[in-house]
Amino acid sequence: MDHLIAWDLETVPDLEAAARLHSIETGNEAAVREALGDKFPKHPLHKIACIGAVVAERTGGSWRVTSIGAPHIGERSEAELIRSFVGRIGDLRPQLVSFSGQSFDLPVLRYRAMLHRIEAGGLNARRYFQRYTEDALDLCDALSSSDGRSKMSLDGLCKVMNLPGKPEGMDGSKVDEYIREGRIAEVAAYCESDVVGTYRLFLIYELFCGRLTEAEYAASEAQLNEFLSARVAAKPHYAALVG
Repeated sequence: MDHLIAWDLETVPDLEAAARLHSIETGNEAAVREALGDKFPKHPLHKIACIGAVVAERTGGSWRVTSIGAPHIGERSEAELIRSFVGRIGDLRPQLVSFSGQSFDLPVLRYRAMLHRIEAGGLNARRYFQRYTEDALDLCDALSSSDGRSKMSLDGLCKVMNLPGKPEGMDGSKVDEYIREGRIAEVAAYCESDVVGTYRLFLIYELFCGRLTEAEYAASEAQLNEFLSARVAAKPHYAALVG
């Protein structure tokens, strides 16, 4: 059976690692943040705060979502998040689908697994870290032919494709702020909206490539909407994602 995981990371600066890098006393947050400055931190300095994922399986030609979630550091440690995620990858051996995952999410996941000394054999179940395969499909690269001039943001592309975009007023630059304010549930909801958007773009891409028929694409979309609609009571933010 074919499986896929459409996934996304939300991260915050790892202040302890940054303190070690810059030889600053641990606990001096102001000095560490000053040393980091306004530049985007190097990948190993991104602490994983949330891992969003849509898990789906292909049955009868169409794709069927079996779970959507975004576990976060409000529930378990970063190391536990990583162990659970890479364990799931090892179990399913799925195609990984992301948006900008090759340039950010995959290397961050590898760095952070190594920092925590995690045995992550699941990440070697397929050729996830090798270029020119679709074992880890980066839709941003695939759709733009890896040309920066034709790249769009996930939110922008979803809106162009007439798909639900991100929650209003929220973007990745606010994740650290939200988590420091104790609003991690909102970050998780935001991350879930991203992975649902990524999954929907994947379905359109598969239709374009001829790997889904129009009927199979429609059935895949319908099943996703049924999945979301059935869970709106527990997760009200799903209402905005029903297409």
